[in-house]
Amino acid sequence: MSAVLQLEGVSKEYDGSPPVRVLNDVTLSINAGELAVVIGASGSGKSTLLNVIGTLARPTAGKVWLEGRDVGAARDRSLAGVRADRIGFVFQQFHLLNGVSALDNVAAGLVYRGVSRRKRRDAAEATLHRVGLGERVGHRPNQLSGGERQRVAIARAIVGDPAIVLADEPTGNLDSRNSAGIVDLIHDLNRNGSTILMITHDHEIADGAPRRITLSDGRISSDTTTATGAAT
Repeated sequence: MSAVLQLEGVSKEYDGSPPVRVLNDVTLSINAGELAVVIGASGSGKSTLLNVIGTLARPTAGKVWLEGRDVGAARDRSLAGVRADRIGFVFQQFHLLNGVSALDNVAAGLVYRGVSRRKRRDAAEATLHRVGLGERVGHRPNQLSGGERQRVAIARAIVGDPAIVLADEPTGNLDSRNSAGIVDLIHDLNRNGSTILMITHDHEIADGAPRRITLSDGRISSDTTTATGAAT
């Protein structure tokens, strides 16, 4: 399998006296078609890691490659294009546009690609069917449950077929029933070819993933692939 994402010796510091090091010499590779979960205590560096991978923050040291491209060294304008074209984001807070339909929320994920309005809406409708919301395309976020809103957010993340989907605590605002449904959906998307890296604090979710990466004090303390029983 080819690596979609590679980190080599990545560290991240924030200004202070002394500087605060949040990530420390992280080396990681995610292959095409993988589903990996990063778990760790609060303050372990999970969200910072996701921000660095998603090109929302630059590493202080080390290299980040996405599909073989050194994104850590790319210019800001170029990175905006990478985020629009090659990375799908799913957040705990959904970040949907309240005044428009589920269809238009998902179609917004293609705006910066120069896709025509009709093709954006056609793709959005097909993707909403894919995540189980074929009967909710015209509903606005305030007419949807929390679980349905997260499905809309996931549809927006995958509508452009990104190289990798980054999910930051996607079940954090959901009850146990809706959380289970979202986890099942993520596994189903992965089985159908999506490469997904998910951040969670939920050990049950992490234990059920094909690959579990534990972050502790900014370092990877364990990396276990359950499908093969291999651990490093």
